[in-house]
Amino acid sequence: MNLVEIIKQDYQNFPHNQTYSIYADQVHFRDPIYNFYGTKKYQAMISFLSKWFKNLQLELYEIKQSETQIDTKWRMSWITPLPWQPSVAVTGRSELMIKDNLVIGHYDY
Repeated sequence: MNLVEIIKQDYQNFPHNQTYSIYADQVHFRDPIYNFYGTKKYQAMISFLSKWFKNLQLELYEIKQSETQIDTKWRMSWITPLPWQPSVAVTGRSELMIKDNLVIGHYDY
């Protein structure tokens, strides 16, 4: 399976059964909240999200690949753990930088 197919499958399974082996050991992850290096921290972040939020889902709208980058557009939704359980949904996009068939940078906007 190529990277695009693996990423499509990971979006469908999110936050469970993610394919962390497609990430370089020192992958750089950045979004409006986090900025760190390493797959272990990336795994910890996804684990935190899955434990804290209910019904966490990630819908993939678009995926495109060039020689050194994969771009995605998506919608993430969840139920917040407050007494009235508000639902939240955000749309965004990701730039995945590729080198030697591994993701070396994952940037969410």
